[in-house]
Amino acid sequence: MPKLKLTRSLRKRLKAPLGDLLTGPQKEINHKLKELVSTKPKKIICIGDAVSRKFTELGLPVNIKIIDNKEMRKKVAPFNFKTENIFKVKNPKGTIDLAAWQALKEALKKNDALIIVDGEEDLLALPAIISAPEGSLIFYGQPKEGVVSIKVDKKKKNEAKEILNLMKIQ
Repeated sequence: MPKLKLTRSLRKRLKAPLGDLLTGPQKEINHKLKELVSTKPKKIICIGDAVSRKFTELGLPVNIKIIDNKEMRKKVAPFNFKTENIFKVKNPKGTIDLAAWQALKEALKKNDALIIVDGEEDLLALPAIISAPEGSLIFYGQPKEGVVSIKVDKKKKNEAKEILNLMKIQ
C-alpha cells in the first residue's frame, strides 16, 4: 500500500502545533478541554495515548481514539478503552500509510472507534483534519507543553492538504 513520507523540512514545520496549544496546570487544561467539548462538536478525535486516556478519565466523549501504546516513544501498558469498533493498522514512523487513512475514514462512520497503530500515530492528525466533518475537534499532545486543539474548518483542511502535498509518495 502506498505511503506518504515526511521530508526533513516538513519535520521542522510540524514541530509547531497545528491548532491552539492549551497550556498551564493540568487542572486548567482539563477545564479548557471540558469547555471545548461542551460546544458539541460534530466529531471528537483524540490522537495519542496520553490524550485519549485523559479524555476517558475525565469522562469526556470521544468518537475516535488513535493510539500506538507508546508515550514519548516509550512503550506503555495498554489502557482498557471500552469500544466496540477496533481497527488495527500499520503506519511506519514518519509516514502516513494510505491503509491507515482508509481505516480512519471507516472509523469516522462509527460513533465510537479505537484505532490501534503498529508504528506511529502522530501524522494521522493530517488525514483526520481532511477526513473529519467541519465543526469537529481534534486533540493531540504536544510533548512537555500541553494539548493541541484543532477546530476543523475549510482553512484547516486546506492547510493539511498543503502539508500532505509536500510529502513524498513512496
